[in-house]
Amino acid sequence: MDQPGLDEARHLRALRGLGRINRVSRSAGILWSAIENESRQCGGGTLRVLDLASGGGDVAIGLAHRVRRAGLRVAIEGCDVSPAVVSFASRLAEASGVGVRFFRLDALEDALPEGFDVLTCSLFLHHLSEDQAVELLRRMAAAARRAVLINDLERSTVGYAMAWAGCRLLSRSPIVHHDGPASVRAAFTCDEALGLARSAGLAGVRLTRHWPWRFLLHWSRRAE
Repeated sequence: MDQPGLDEARHLRALRGLGRINRVSRSAGILWSAIENESRQCGGGTLRVLDLASGGGDVAIGLAHRVRRAGLRVAIEGCDVSPAVVSFASRLAEASGVGVRFFRLDALEDALPEGFDVLTCSLFLHHLSEDQAVELLRRMAAAARRAVLINDLERSTVGYAMAWAGCRLLSRSPIVHHDGPASVRAAFTCDEALGLARSAGLAGVRLTRHWPWRFLLHWSRRAE
């Protein structure tokens, strides 16, 4: 997925496959409980959430559907480095009937925008080196007014086997078939992820495990 010059049609086909995998693995659901809790504690105002490296937009859109069903005041936005991916996600949001805005932003190089209460990031951390991950977490904590949520893969033998089988079951994209298992190999263990967060200065960070071999890092400014 990160290959320079990747054919756009193949890229978008892979994004659709990843969207199906994210729905089955409940990526939006992993984040939802924390976002719902933050919304109920923000004093009646609108909670602003930004999903960094949002890819095809399925996680942000899934969260927006949950917001609508819960009747909460939460505004979801997403950003990604690729203009083609931003365009794809914007079309998907429009077709889904939810008001999610997507815009271009390089989470590693550009300044993170101000004014968001919660910054989230799903299935991006494993693409980074340890130094890059620590720096991203540090910058997310500095920018978020209330909380940081990181949903990612846990490196394990069982997780690798599940990714290999699941990617072939849920997508016909050769890119997904390769990238899914490769992502698990590149992922951090839960202990490593906690160490990265603590190195980034996220005092009081918590980690919970989720099916299928995912973890959620949850840092709240209230825990400082």
